[in-house]
Amino acid sequence: MNRNKPGFFSLILSMLVLLFLVLPIIIIFPLAFNDASYLAFPPTGFSLRWMEKILNDADWRYSLWLSFRIAIMSTVLAMLLSVLMAMALVRFRFTGKRLLYALILLPMIVPNIISALALFFFFSAVDIVDSVSAIVIGHAVIAFPIATIILSSTLQGIDRQLEYAAMSLGASDFTVLRRITFPLAAPGMISAAIFSFLSSFDELLISMFMAGNDVPTLSVRIWNNIQFELEPTIAAVSVLLILITVVMLLTTNLMTKLR
Repeated sequence: MNRNKPGFFSLILSMLVLLFLVLPIIIIFPLAFNDASYLAFPPTGFSLRWMEKILNDADWRYSLWLSFRIAIMSTVLAMLLSVLMAMALVRFRFTGKRLLYALILLPMIVPNIISALALFFFFSAVDIVDSVSAIVIGHAVIAFPIATIILSSTLQGIDRQLEYAAMSLGASDFTVLRRITFPLAAPGMISAAIFSFLSSFDELLISMFMAGNDVPTLSVRIWNNIQFELEPTIAAVSVLLILITVVMLLTTNLMTKLR
């Protein structure tokens, strides 16, 4: 009987922690479908007008499309850099590898506000601040470390004997990468791309420092609306972001299992 107590208490503790993490997200949903003209909980009735307002508002649609476009571009850039870096870290031996790995992790360790300031001063010096390009590069810098970690771990788990066997049969290095390495690393590459996309899609600080209102991404528009008005459109946009995140994570999980 005593043997079962730790498991029971662990289950209760896990459920409480899960509830603590998920409850604030769940509360957003009734706020988004409330028929009141202000944020109120508990909701007074059910209405889809705030969702309709977002989807019919040209400014919100533009910000949503802009965030998608920036996230896709920054994901492509982050993936190109992280694939090359992960290959170098895993497949080659060179002096300073540990130092390089530590430098790669810096954007994850340093607060985003510091990274945003550093990028702002750098982009101001080269005169590309207040542009989509600055935001794309800034988001790629933030996504690069986590993508590199995921890809490095994936490449380390690939049996190199498969690559050596292909080479012994006359396959070139490019053919080995295309037919052996990349297909085996596909689940990790998909995961890295999804996390890179999501980190860019809802990034606020980098977007504010790089362009601010000149490039009104979805997170910037949410921030501006929170400052000046608190109506349920904010909750409706938050629900859309949550649904997009959940769908992409479920898609990643499904694609990984299918492979």
